Amino acid sequence: MDYEGSCAIDAELLDLAGIREYEQIQIYNVANGERFTTYAILAEAGSRIISVNGAAAHKAAPGDRVIICAYAGMSEAEADAHKPSLVYLNEANRVIRTGDAIPAQAA
Repeated sequence: MDYEGSCAIDAELLDLAGIREYEQIQIYNVANGERFTTYAILAEAGSRIISVNGAAAHKAAPGDRVIICAYAGMSEAEADAHKPSLVYLNEANRVIRTGDAIPAQAA
């Protein structure tokens, strides 16, 4: 915890999600409701590591299910054409599916 922060993420997962090293990310902890901002750093490719570091480590425990988001500013025309990169993992941080849209949510 004596570290300035960050979230180490398997380099292959970062690439698949289109997130760059040092890019600002938001993390939503499904287990405890915490939401916090940090930045992505590379973990070894193929390691399946997702590690919350520094003070942010108080907001997530090993095994917690988290949602990691990155956002971008863009023009309205760019937004109309934009497709997000969604990467879904299982409990072992193995990719189970990818997508570019979230299905409509039932009321």
